[in-house]
Amino acid sequence: QVQLAESGGGLVQAGGSLRLSCAASGNIFSINDMGWYRQVPGKQRELVATITDGSSTDYVDSVKGRFTISRDNAKKTVYLQMNSLKPEDTALYYCYVDLQRPGWGYRNRYWGQGTQVTVSS
Repeated sequence: QVQLAESGGGLVQAGGSLRLSCAASGNIFSINDMGWYRQVPGKQRELVATITDGSSTDYVDSVKGRFTISRDNAKKTVYLQMNSLKPEDTALYYCYVDLQRPGWGYRNRYWGQGTQVTVSS
């Protein structure tokens, strides 16, 4: 069994900061890519940031320079530091982890439960 536990969402004023965390637990052999999506009701889910097992990162253009993704491999945790938040960042944020379980010859993607980020103007 593998679980992802997200935390860190909330309500913040425009210009403020939040830090999201997503911790994986369970029977895990190795973790590969990790990342964050966000979704607003009525809109398509958007890939916000990714980080590879080599710590290469990528961001959607709208958050470049404001958001930073990082990971702690020992803690099996991925973070999303969000600064200079804007009302248009308001969304439900989901983490994902691509991992391999012991004895498996392939990777699966696991998802967090989602954490709401609301930015007021």
